[in-house]
Amino acid sequence: MVEGRPPDADLVRRAQLGDDDAIRQIVTTYQDIAFRTAYLVTRSEEDARDATQDGFVKAFRALDRFDRTKPLQPWLLRIVANEARNRARAARRRTALELRVIREPSGDAAPSPEGEVLAGDARRHLLDAVNRLPEEQRLVVAFRYFAGLSEEETAAALGVRTGTAKSRHSRALVRLRELMEPDDG
Repeated sequence: MVEGRPPDADLVRRAQLGDDDAIRQIVTTYQDIAFRTAYLVTRSEEDARDATQDGFVKAFRALDRFDRTKPLQPWLLRIVANEARNRARAARRRTALELRVIREPSGDAAPSPEGEVLAGDARRHLLDAVNRLPEEQRLVVAFRYFAGLSEEETAAALGVRTGTAKSRHSRALVRLRELMEPDDG
């Protein structure tokens, strides 16, 4: 890897030249996060699959215009998210979101059954709260925490300025805290 260039720059260069292996590597590397991104928007497994596939097709058709000095992941996720938004708008679907993006905790020690139940309950409570966020906040949370993107990459994936992504992130965290508070009713 050349210092100062994103790690995917050579892979993208090869893909731009029509290297099928490079294209397969890009798909393999990013298909899971692209699907999860699309699922966050569409709230439908079928629509997310279609949006992911259409997003990859559009991205590869536009690959000759991609700037290899920039990271690939935010650019690709932006295209997939736009495809997913188009599908969600057209379908007018707003079903409950079942996020598949929270990784199971890993460790050497096996968790106790009680610990697993409590962790599962906490995870479901968190996912329910994330489901209730507006789409722009849900996406910023997904990109930052589930995809592990930086603030700059999140902004690029959302197609907004870094300051806008930061303010959405801040508002999302405030709202999540409110939604996560136990009801004292």
